[in-house]
Amino acid sequence: MKFCSECGSTVVLRVPSGDNLPRYVCSGCGAVHYLNPKMVVGCIPEWEDRILLCRRAIEPKYGLWTLPAGFMENGETTLEGAARETWEEAGAHIEMGGLYTLYNLPHINQVHLMFRARLLDLGFQPGVESLETRLFTETEIPWDEIAFRTVRATLEQYFRDRHAGSFDFHFGDIRTR
Repeated sequence: MKFCSECGSTVVLRVPSGDNLPRYVCSGCGAVHYLNPKMVVGCIPEWEDRILLCRRAIEPKYGLWTLPAGFMENGETTLEGAARETWEEAGAHIEMGGLYTLYNLPHINQVHLMFRARLLDLGFQPGVESLETRLFTETEIPWDEIAFRTVRATLEQYFRDRHAGSFDFHFGDIRTR
């Protein structure tokens, strides 16, 4: 960060009074600018024994498979963001379920939240960020072509829970790329 979004003056990185971490502080108006983790929200769209995945048409991880997910926008809830991302990436009509996984990724300043969701119909289609959308059974999932560690961890946990007959909330940390 180089300039204040409040007044346009230059900012300096220093520990503000009453804080314990360096922050960008405006040299003109004194505004403190906090840079906090980004929230990534998405879902596991279920249809019978299959899961809807999207093959990415954008970087990072172009051409690899993922659950529909993306950065939460200001002014929306986590559920609204997950539903929006599912519509944008897969054109899928869903009924949102409960929060299923939460992964902290401190090395890239992100928190990933995945919800369970039920597909309401089979009218899904790739959005502009997807090359392809497809339903997969557990044995059909292209495990070696999954784009992100959080998606892989979520899918692995989902199938463990499905085999056990009970879905619980799961969380953890992923500390390296």
